[in-house]
Amino acid sequence: MAQPLPASRPASATSATRGFSSTLFGIPFGGLGWFGTLLISVAAGFMAFFATTFCAIIVILIANSTTHTSIDFAVSYRDVGLPIGLVVLVTALGYLGTLWVRRVLRKA
Repeated sequence: MAQPLPASRPASATSATRGFSSTLFGIPFGGLGWFGTLLISVAAGFMAFFATTFCAIIVILIANSTTHTSIDFAVSYRDVGLPIGLVVLVTALGYLGTLWVRRVLRKA
């Protein structure tokens, strides 16, 4: 006679035991320390700066070649990349810093 298989634990029980309070696209961010929070925030700001600067350079290149104008490429750094990079940096610091402060206050 066949014996019934034992019931396995649901997947949500294993993720709840880890203690991470919040995730972003499945990546747990609740357990970062102050240095990890700072490092991830600065990395997000740099990635946003370089990605938007690259896209702005491509757009300026296409605009210069199609319209036969001369838009300065410094516009891509100064007017596009820097503001977006700073906004992402401040937003990431605010969000991850809030998570870190809540976790520190909860342990105290």
